[in-house]
Amino acid sequence: MSDNSVIVVGAGPAGLAAACLLAQDGRRVRLVAREPGDASDPRTVALMMPSLRILENLGLWPGDLQAKTQPLRKLRLVDDTGAAMAAPTVTFDPAELGEEVFGWNFPLSLLIPALYRRALALGVEVTAADAAGAEPRSDSIVVITTEGERLAAQVAIAADGRNSVLREAAGIRTNRWSYEQAAIATSFAHSGPHDGVSTEYHKQAGPFTTVPMPGNRSSLVWMERPERAAGLMALPDRAFAAEVQIGTHGELGRISDLGPRRLFPMQGLLARDFARNRVILVGEAARVVPPIGAQGLNMSLRDAAGAAALMAGEDDPGNPALLASYDGRRRRDVQPRQQVIDLMNRSLLSGFLPLEAGRAAGISLLAGFAPLRRAAMQYGLASSRG
Repeated sequence: MSDNSVIVVGAGPAGLAAACLLAQDGRRVRLVAREPGDASDPRTVALMMPSLRILENLGLWPGDLQAKTQPLRKLRLVDDTGAAMAAPTVTFDPAELGEEVFGWNFPLSLLIPALYRRALALGVEVTAADAAGAEPRSDSIVVITTEGERLAAQVAIAADGRNSVLREAAGIRTNRWSYEQAAIATSFAHSGPHDGVSTEYHKQAGPFTTVPMPGNRSSLVWMERPERAAGLMALPDRAFAAEVQIGTHGELGRISDLGPRRLFPMQGLLARDFARNRVILVGEAARVVPPIGAQGLNMSLRDAAGAAALMAGEDDPGNPALLASYDGRRRRDVQPRQQVIDLMNRSLLSGFLPLEAGRAAGISLLAGFAPLRRAAMQYGLASSRG
């Protein structure tokens, strides 16, 4: 059995960011995870400025990443539901907040390896295995790997996803639900410019979101009913490109050169505790939200930064008072956002006139009342100190 200050389980962006921040603070950190190596993941993530400040603190931004990523200069919401009470198009402009851009769009296949290399450079020790279980104790926690190794630490960070082994070992229960949706993630080239504008088209089956990438290329997250999504996945590239052309109303020009496609079922999850029994939840171990408003990974990075900030200077980073503080702080940040995202998504799916009218009225207020629009932008960007 080896002793560590912190064990991080999971090598997604949130887990790797937590490992880097804690190692940079002088902690002995062990990462329990297989080496990330899926270069075919088509997803990108829009990192807002607070998240970029975390990368800057780690020495990763702007650096080499900037040339391979794309600034987000404006965000648009377009009501494309065909509902009787349609909302006006809303354009969010960072100039209203005195900023040039909202953030930058990163391919996950670029971000994750960069964080992993930084973790190694900061001295994070790696156990290339998955967690099979854990044994919380009064003054420590033991993580048991799939290889049978037993690793002890003062606290464990569960970044092992929606089916978290550590969360279960800590006795943390969850609320789970499903949406009648699946999300298609891919990328595509287009003949027209995107001008750095990300557009979220609100359709009857959910958002259809294009996010700019370098050059005349954009990523796509297309939420659809499961049967329709399965049919779209089965289409040859030319036919799928034609569907994307229709979905964007030709605003990006001719669609071509599709990237790999992946299909993800849409689910929701919220942990009833964000920290307990020497386990701190980050990322999808704590909550799962639909990909609306670029909130998911930005919240996850705030988890990582919040945990690291609370542990700074603590002799026992897994003490009950610290865990209670983390739980309270992250809950105040996460729960209202998750509720807004859930309501927005359900309002598109329901076909229920009062919900549609409420969504249209809310978006109309954003479009026509600048102070409210600025407040919404500030809330969406948030602080990295969760």
